[in-house]
Amino acid sequence: MEQIISIFHQVGSLLYPWLNEVATAIIACFLVAFGADINRFLRRKLLGRSFILRTFTFVLVNAFGYGMLIVTVSPLLARSMAKLPAPWLLWSVILVFLLIGSWAQKNRQV
Repeated sequence: MEQIISIFHQVGSLLYPWLNEVATAIIACFLVAFGADINRFLRRKLLGRSFILRTFTFVLVNAFGYGMLIVTVSPLLARSMAKLPAPWLLWSVILVFLLIGSWAQKNRQV
């Protein structure tokens, strides 16, 4: 059992230098999986509005909103993940990607 824990620790330790990239990937996957729902919600709210307002809102939310979310939340997530012990970091990253992937599969995103 100690050998397994040691392997988890070693593999988890390999993730620390890449936490910014891992956090960005998590946020990006989250946005890809939930982006269609967000856009659907906005489409319903803007139904019947002018073409200019709908286009402006689409660009504002998709280009600037999602971009700002990735740029601001990724470093916060990376700092939070850096506080985890290596084995927990490994399992957390695996679990988060599995949850996002299973949600996307369930909702026919994949």
